[in-house]
Amino acid sequence: MKKEDVEYFKKFLSDRLDNLLHQADDTVSGMTAPKGNFPDPTDRASLESDRNFMLRIRDRESKLIKKIKKTLIRIETGSFGICEKCGQEIDLKRIQARPVTAHCIDCKTEEEAFEKALGL
Repeated sequence: MKKEDVEYFKKFLSDRLDNLLHQADDTVSGMTAPKGNFPDPTDRASLESDRNFMLRIRDRESKLIKKIKKTLIRIETGSFGICEKCGQEIDLKRIQARPVTAHCIDCKTEEEAFEKALGL
């Protein structure tokens, strides 16, 4: 992979990480702020549903944050763009589609087939 490509992905992932961390901070402060009293049970249920939805989104983003941090470490160590399973170079188009990927398409396809067979 070209040095310019690696630098592009490093900046892209760093910016994405900063954005996700900022959103997480906003969610925490929004969850701790008092929401008032809702005499109507439907209003209260709607608020709880919205909060649960937001927490599910933040949980997914938390997992993405961990993947981005691991990818930034791989960039620093020089192993970015190399499949962790087979050691082959990951196609640039795959990295463009999913910058946090650690596996080439063949290894990922094999892994997903194995998980499907196990019912995971």
